[in-house]
Amino acid sequence: MLTEIQNDAKSRMQKSIENLEANFAKIRTGRAHPSILDAVTVDYYGSQVPISQVANINVEDARTLTVQPWEQPMVSLVEKAIMMSDLGVNPVTNGNMMRIPMPALTEERRRDLTKVARQEAENARVAIRNVRRDANGDVKDLLKDKEITEDEARRSEDQVQKLTDDAVKKVDALLAEKEASLMEV
Repeated sequence: MLTEIQNDAKSRMQKSIENLEANFAKIRTGRAHPSILDAVTVDYYGSQVPISQVANINVEDARTLTVQPWEQPMVSLVEKAIMMSDLGVNPVTNGNMMRIPMPALTEERRRDLTKVARQEAENARVAIRNVRRDANGDVKDLLKDKEITEDEARRSEDQVQKLTDDAVKKVDALLAEKEASLMEV
């Protein structure tokens, strides 16, 4: 019973960390990375689909992405979708291939992105604390129903707190790593 609660809390905290990593991947650092285009959707025969489902996205060099749509008619649609996105990039079309140069980040933009990263990390910490609250609530319910002793409840709450502390340390480490990569010129 208690191990199920702890395992559930651990897996939910891990999912929060994975979500944070995915959110950090969307914050661009001036380096070309295919995940930058994950949020861009293209009108593909009447439905909005992610760009990765209609084109190959590759990294040409540290500051350039290449996008090659699978169908010739999609070139202009993909180009338009990239331009309309809030990424601040302009693709250069050459036949059926696009090159997307990543502009260098200004100091002000780096600070703004650092603030965004800190907010994402705080959201992850809040999610982790909510998991802790839920797990401790489940333990208290078991104690109230007299299914476990007070000592077992206290030990379980200590275990959940250790899981929480570990997860928050991971979040802090990810944030420090992201801030360092954002501020590096």
